Amino acid sequence: MDVEKQEAEAKKTGETHVTNMLQRPDQLEKVEQYMRKRSRNKASVEAMLKTAMQSQLDGVRVGLNQVQVAQQDIQGIKESLVSLDKLFSSVPKLYEKLQDVRDENMRHSQYVTAMENLKHIFTVPESVEKTKQWIQEGKLLLSFQSLTDLENSRDDLLYELHKLPNQAPADKSMLKAYFEDVEVLSQLLEKQLRLVLSRTLNTVRKEPTVIVTALRIIEREEKADTFALQRHKESGFLPPGRPKKWREMAMEVLEKEVAQRIEGTHVDERNDNKMWLVRYLELTRQLILEDLRVVKTLCVPCFPPSYEITKTFLKMYHDCLSRHLQEIIQSGLQGNEIVSLLSWIMNTYPGMELMQNPELDIDKSSIKPLLEPSIVDELQQTYLKTMENNYSEWMQKTLLTEKEDWQKGEAPQGDDQDGHFHTASPVIIYQMIDQNLQVTQTISPELTFKALVLGMEQVIKYCKMYREAIIAFKCRHFEDRSQVPYFTHYIITIANNCLQFRELARHTKERYWKAGYHDSSAAQKYEALLRSFQNLRDEVAFFLLEEAFLDLELHFQNLITQKWMTSSHPVDTICVTLEDYFQDYVHLTTRNFDHVITEAQNLVAKKYISAMLQKKVTFKSYEDRKEAGLKIIKEAEQIKGLFIRVAPNVANYDSPFDIIRNLAEVLKSEDPEILSLDLHGLVDKYPDVTPDQLTQLLGLRGDISRSDAHEKVSFIFNANKSKHREIKTIFSLL
Repeated sequence: MDVEKQEAEAKKTGETHVTNMLQRPDQLEKVEQYMRKRSRNKASVEAMLKTAMQSQLDGVRVGLNQVQVAQQDIQGIKESLVSLDKLFSSVPKLYEKLQDVRDENMRHSQYVTAMENLKHIFTVPESVEKTKQWIQEGKLLLSFQSLTDLENSRDDLLYELHKLPNQAPADKSMLKAYFEDVEVLSQLLEKQLRLVLSRTLNTVRKEPTVIVTALRIIEREEKADTFALQRHKESGFLPPGRPKKWREMAMEVLEKEVAQRIEGTHVDERNDNKMWLVRYLELTRQLILEDLRVVKTLCVPCFPPSYEITKTFLKMYHDCLSRHLQEIIQSGLQGNEIVSLLSWIMNTYPGMELMQNPELDIDKSSIKPLLEPSIVDELQQTYLKTMENNYSEWMQKTLLTEKEDWQKGEAPQGDDQDGHFHTASPVIIYQMIDQNLQVTQTISPELTFKALVLGMEQVIKYCKMYREAIIAFKCRHFEDRSQVPYFTHYIITIANNCLQFRELARHTKERYWKAGYHDSSAAQKYEALLRSFQNLRDEVAFFLLEEAFLDLELHFQNLITQKWMTSSHPVDTICVTLEDYFQDYVHLTTRNFDHVITEAQNLVAKKYISAMLQKKVTFKSYEDRKEAGLKIIKEAEQIKGLFIRVAPNVANYDSPFDIIRNLAEVLKSEDPEILSLDLHGLVDKYPDVTPDQLTQLLGLRGDISRSDAHEKVSFIFNANKSKHREIKTIFSLL
């Protein structure tokens, strides 16, 4: 039914295909062509079907033949298994019958072994004595051959006894006792080999054949050990004295010799020679370099390739030197000794002077650090701690020297062509720091950076000590100003020193501040150092002016008073006194001088304005106000002229005395409208002026009530509220 259904579907599909193919009249001309094409496709498909069917039939035929053959083979195996079963049943009886044969074979094997070793058995004492003599004479090959024959005879006989089912302990003990001198010979030969190997680096230069002979003996014994261990796994028999492990012994002897050579260069102690460590490290460098040259050129041809003798010696020297250096470190090192050791292990040892020497041609990746990072770090911390203690001691001595200079009663001398006062303390301190940094540069950039940070920390500490000493010096001076006649000169020196500390800090940073090593905390320390001395300079400058203005305080009190109206003495005295002090200020460096003059004129202006706002005098008429205003303007110009003569670059720029002139204009103003304009201009130009200050200024006029002054000032500030600016002038200091 399925075939009929498929045939019907095929016919239906064919009809549809023909209908689609012959839809146009011109396609009828190709009917014959279509029929031939379909016939060819049909023949091709039929051929493929025939081929597939034939292949299937051939496969079935082959499979049937193989099944038949397999069945025959199974039958043959079955018959063979039956035969074997019958044969195995007779094996126990045959085993019992052959017992005598086995016993005879065992005796024959023992006889054969005895015959083969008969000459050695009878000549054991003689062979032992002869071998001892050869060993003493250094004839290693002869003694080794004789020892090998004796050991083989002993081991063969013991092995035959071991194979017996019922071993007689007495026979075994007797045989071992008979051959007991053989083990003594082995120990003597081992001792001789140790002696030869301990002189390897010297012997290989003169008699390399001796080293080759010793190594050949060791290699043969290694093979004998391997054979003995393998037989032990199979039979449980292990000859006496095996395994000898002479190769392991050879490595121990070589390493011990290396250790002795390393320790042998330690010829001096600290008490005998202060440069003992430097000498030891240099002798060690020369020794290792020469020994590794010998190993590379002479030992390599003598040693078997499996020894990798260059790498082996390299590791031995590295390990022995590392252990000895750790012993030296544990015994205690001093400051310069730590530097020498760190520089040697971090630069000399892995550098061109030793491990990377072109003659050695050592792979750079195989050069390991001599000491663990923790030990190196501990050494560095010890060195930095010593450096810190030295800094503290030196800085205290430097400060003590400077304090003694303050009390000598002698004026400091200018130490440059401009006559600026300095002391040696900044240079001394930074020379100490620079010397230490130069030393650490021979070790590593990391240690140099740590030393640089330590130096900055110590200079900051010195700044604190310096400040405390300066304050104590200043307080003692102001208690009795006759005690230190050159107080001003020393304060000038201190101010200059502060700037020199900053400049030297910048110079040191430029030389030693390397990219990639600093962090934010180090940068903060550097900024703290600069800030510390900047603040100290500002404070010292204030001390300098404090002394000058202490003499002028009474004259400032006499400003804007009734007596002042008829006398120019206060301002004249102020100008003369300041000019006198300014004569000493020329010993300040330019930056300090400009700073002090700036602070001085601000302080003078502040005190003058304060005197104006204190209302010590009352003006009864416009004429009095005008006269006072003109006098104030004249005095402001007089004081400003003083500062222009002394420091034109400072006084000509944004002078605070211009403010005094503006205040005087408010004071002498007659027209209320002009007064308001002056006040508006004052507030606009100096936005930090306060209402109270303006009120006090208006109160000085004497023609405006306090309530009117408050009202006028409030109106002005409300009008200027939208113009608020953050500008600091002299009014912020009042």
